[in-house]
Amino acid sequence: MAEMMQDIKRRIKSVGSTERITNAMKLVSASKLRKAKNSFEHSKTYMGKIFESMADALSQVECVPREYLLGGRETKNVCYVLITSSNGLCGSFNTTVIKALEDKLEEVSQPVKLVTIGTKGKDYFQRRGLDIVMTHDDPADSISFDEARRIADPLMSMYERGEIDEISIVYTSYINTLRQEPVVQRILPFDEEELYDDNLRSGIYHEMEYEPSAEAVFRYMIPKYLEMKIYNAALESATCEHAARRTAMENANDNARDMLSALQVHYNRARQAEITDEIIEIVAGSEAQR
Repeated sequence: MAEMMQDIKRRIKSVGSTERITNAMKLVSASKLRKAKNSFEHSKTYMGKIFESMADALSQVECVPREYLLGGRETKNVCYVLITSSNGLCGSFNTTVIKALEDKLEEVSQPVKLVTIGTKGKDYFQRRGLDIVMTHDDPADSISFDEARRIADPLMSMYERGEIDEISIVYTSYINTLRQEPVVQRILPFDEEELYDDNLRSGIYHEMEYEPSAEAVFRYMIPKYLEMKIYNAALESATCEHAARRTAMENANDNARDMLSALQVHYNRARQAEITDEIIEIVAGSEAQR
């Protein structure tokens, strides 16, 4: 009985330590979530302005370089930019976005190149022999705009040289604190009809004149759009990662507390049984002396 009580006390101490760690990690993730969400909201506003300007340029369809438009050239090579985390303890965050890319790869018949942000996705697809042309091992929330540019510029050069014919980004979209969904989104080439129609419906289309030309403006904005798209997706993915980690740590913390309660009940019962045995022994010894 005494050995069993000692085992229960050791388990209570161990689970108590785990509960304190998960609670601390939950608080840290909540703090990082607020910061990442604020940065994401600001970048999304700026991204909206870039998108609006490009929609205006795309309205001049006859001026848009055909190589940037869907169907403008044959798609021989595809490149995916995959954003995962570099750390664990975030529930199914990495699993769902990796599964989304795997499902997409089953549909693609062309050769595939991969750019990874975060080590989880890089490690996973390296083991499967995928052609990884560029990596960024730091977490997504540490990416600055300059680092996003250093990722986007080589991709833009490869696209213009014809080494890749399609660029898509695979990341996790933020719905709310409790819900995040994986997204596979094509960045280049553009579907001008879809983009133009969407912006007509939203009422942001304007008749504008460009100097020196709409094509020159469009060629200038394409790299900026790619940079902002990668940067914005990295910020959104980081927001989702912190939200997923906060939820995972909150669930782990709740489970630890439930386990502590159950262990305390077991300990109290064992202690009560031991006290009862001692009382019985005392009474038996007293009866034996009479």
